[in-house]
Formats: sequence, structure tokens, C-alpha cells
Amino acid sequence: MQMNDPKTWDEYLDLVHQAVYEVDELKACTDDDAWDMEDGEIYAQFIDPLDAQLRKLFDDMTAGRYEFQHDTDLPFMVLVQRYGRAIPFRTLLETINRTHRKGV
Repeated sequence: MQMNDPKTWDEYLDLVHQAVYEVDELKACTDDDAWDMEDGEIYAQFIDPLDAQLRKLFDDMTAGRYEFQHDTDLPFMVLVQRYGRAIPFRTLLETINRTHRKGV
């Protein structure tokens, strides 16, 4: 299911902020002993790099260092392509990347 693309800079920034929040929530869930070992091992492979890349993106956006790049995916798309089935908010990340490539 595809999300609606943001129409303004503020909507785009909100999506990135939401993605940072989703990573925090996933990290909190993986710290819970209720997760089975297999899920925890999968999440461990991508959660920290995804967290770092999203926080950098958000920081760059709020500091005025961000630029749309129509011919380049965001760095976290490598993780989405590899672990997408395990990322519950994959659609959000794909929407952020699509917006990065086409602008608002």
C-alpha cells in the first residue's frame, strides 16, 4: 500500500520525523524479551544503521543542509531493499525516498 506523497516541506519533514519515531519504537520492542530470537537477529542487522541515517537526514533537513537529489536514492534504501520485509514501516521509508527523488 502506497502512502500519499507530502505536498509541502513541512509535511516531508514530518514524515522523516515519524520515521525516526518508528525506529525508536522498533528498538524499544526489540529490547523486550517477548521477541523471538530470529526476529531480534534480523532487526539487529539494520536497526542501528537505519537509525543513524534517519537521524542524520532529519538533522540535515532542520539545519538547512538537505537538498533533493532526483537521481540518487537516500542511503537507507540499501537497507530497505535488503530487509524490507522485516521493516514494519517500509512504506513510510519508500515515500520519503520517492519524495527525495521528485521533490515536493
